[in-house]
Amino acid sequence: MSTKRPNFLIIVADDLGFSDCGCFGGEIRTPNIDRLGVEGVRFTDFHAAAACSPTRAMIMTGTDHHIAGLGNLVELTNGSGQTKGRSSSAAPQRGMPGYEGYLNERVAALPEILRDAGYHTLLSGKWHLGLTKERFPKSRGFERSLALLPGCANHYAYEPKGEGEEYPHFMDSCYVSLHAEDDHYTNKLPEDWYSSTGYGDRMLQYLREWKDDKELQEKPFFAYYPFSAPHWPLQAPREYIDHYRGVYDEGPEVLRQKRLKNMIKLGILDPNTEAHPVVAEEVQGWDEMTDEQRRLSCRAMEAYAGMVECLDHNIGRVVDYLEEIGELDNTYVMFLSDNGAEGAAYEAYPMIRGPLMEHIGKYYDNSYDNIGNANSFVWYGPRWAQAATAPTRLYKTFTTEGGVRVPCVLRYPGFNEKKITDIFTTVMDIAPTVLQMAGVEHPAPTYQGRDVVPMRGASMLTWLKGLATRVHDQDFIQGWEFCGRGAIRKANWKAVFIPAPKGPEKWQLYDLSKDLGEIHDLADQYPEKLEELLQHWDDYVKECQVVPLQPELGTFVVATEEQMEENAWMEYDYWKPGARDEGLREKFMKKVPHFLPSGARL
Repeated sequence: MSTKRPNFLIIVADDLGFSDCGCFGGEIRTPNIDRLGVEGVRFTDFHAAAACSPTRAMIMTGTDHHIAGLGNLVELTNGSGQTKGRSSSAAPQRGMPGYEGYLNERVAALPEILRDAGYHTLLSGKWHLGLTKERFPKSRGFERSLALLPGCANHYAYEPKGEGEEYPHFMDSCYVSLHAEDDHYTNKLPEDWYSSTGYGDRMLQYLREWKDDKELQEKPFFAYYPFSAPHWPLQAPREYIDHYRGVYDEGPEVLRQKRLKNMIKLGILDPNTEAHPVVAEEVQGWDEMTDEQRRLSCRAMEAYAGMVECLDHNIGRVVDYLEEIGELDNTYVMFLSDNGAEGAAYEAYPMIRGPLMEHIGKYYDNSYDNIGNANSFVWYGPRWAQAATAPTRLYKTFTTEGGVRVPCVLRYPGFNEKKITDIFTTVMDIAPTVLQMAGVEHPAPTYQGRDVVPMRGASMLTWLKGLATRVHDQDFIQGWEFCGRGAIRKANWKAVFIPAPKGPEKWQLYDLSKDLGEIHDLADQYPEKLEELLQHWDDYVKECQVVPLQPELGTFVVATEEQMEENAWMEYDYWKPGARDEGLREKFMKKVPHFLPSGARL
């Protein structure tokens, strides 16, 4: 192991399923991720938040996303379309501390700290932590960056020409490929743009600049490489999609069973594990579909697999370059997904399905031969998602294991190698580990003249060196909350609250050491254990200033009249006509109201 300060390469996939990669039991071609996993450590009890920007906030800060400003997706707080009362409306969260929708000033960002400590800091990929210049990666410590600012976009930067008509709710903020490079908005992406390849090109450019500059090369680098794939729309270059022609023709349940067997064979999964049943009442079963519906569904899954393979290829380009210049073995490389597989069936959601499906039918071509191209717009739904999250329950946005347990691999020579581990770890542990390896102290309680919170995560370094048997205390406590869904875990006991229709709208209790699938509710059998966990839940809500969206999650606060205004909570309405024109941008930006915990306006 080198005596130089290490470099860091943190790679994040967007909505990747637990078993998608080959080294976790998948059939998708991922030789580069597999290499990292086989040569390093594969984590089978690694956890993220239940959705993308909350996880990315935790990676950047080492603390809970409710503290860091991403208590919810800003897209959901901005326009819930719902009213007061018992619902999952996010209105009570609007403007509250921790729900700003961007990385707030209560945290010191990891790249800020490392930059100040002499690291060269790089980003190429999805940011999703702020839309305006003062929220750019450049403003939070990245010296070079090409960043996708919103939560998703067309991977080819294709935009249908709608002749000025308004886009339907849901579609409005998810089709524009809004990017920033360093301190300015990017007006035009290359003609041949495809997201994963474009981010790979730019990361390689930044690394070559670092290598070729004698002054820069004196500094170690911190490179953050967060992809926007395989988040929908499911699109990939045809040469990747074609590798999967016919692979999924037997349907999602057959794929699910194959992957479960593969995970057992690899040692990823205990053979006695009971898999949670598939929950997908909102969509047709495989046997209920017509031949044409099954054909289109398989094609969507083929496109998804092509996205994952292309992502892997672009990871390989960067890893190969580091090996070529002799830096790979001095680089801590970590790869993970930001949440569980995406299982939403948007075509089945009453509030958006009509206008959304009408818009897609008018401006996109989702015919069989065109799925995966720039002018297609598809997702793959809950059955394919649960083939990837099996044996666990549900998928992205849920606080069950299927939503928060993610694949993670770590490679660094001299650490635990060629190992599969089931120790509990989280994305909040990344920043403490990086800082300790870099020999840098976190600046809390102050940074640049402002108060900042300490990290909640723990460094993995002692465990990685083989000097400890775990990262967290034996009776660790970890909480999750997202959109009115909650969970609290102490060691292997986990209490889960999932509202209807996917849950019973009451707290359930599971022993994960015997029931990874969260199938057998022990709440009635062990009421004292549930009560103990719920006391920890109350502590978590208080410590992280969670604004509960269900009465069972804490003091339920009805939204104020000020919070009821729709579409007033994002700082930049970048999707509107003219909003990206130089000289006009400011007209589409606004100051979002902020409130104190008491509800008083700041």
